[in-house]
Amino acid sequence: MEHLEIFKALSNKSRLQMLEWLKEPEINFPGQLEHGGFEHGVCVGQIQAKAGLTQSTVSEYLSILQRAGFIEAKRVGQWTYYKRNEGAFEALSKLIQSNL
Repeated sequence: MEHLEIFKALSNKSRLQMLEWLKEPEINFPGQLEHGGFEHGVCVGQIQAKAGLTQSTVSEYLSILQRAGFIEAKRVGQWTYYKRNEGAFEALSKLIQSNL
């Protein structure tokens, strides 16, 4: 993905908050423990409830972050779970150090 698209994905306060929350899901989504833990990530419903945004907005934001490579999605039955792709953050760090 082009550098500009990566930085566009990070240019929204709510998307940045979602990334921060997913960094420590056990702390930020304690309700997820009742739904099987964090093996697959955090259920989109948990993210939506914490964000206080509409389901369509949260889905769009998560899609943008996924296209940028910052998160990964896994479908389990009728639920979609998200977790951070830490390799993308390492690549971003290297990009900033080498190019900016």
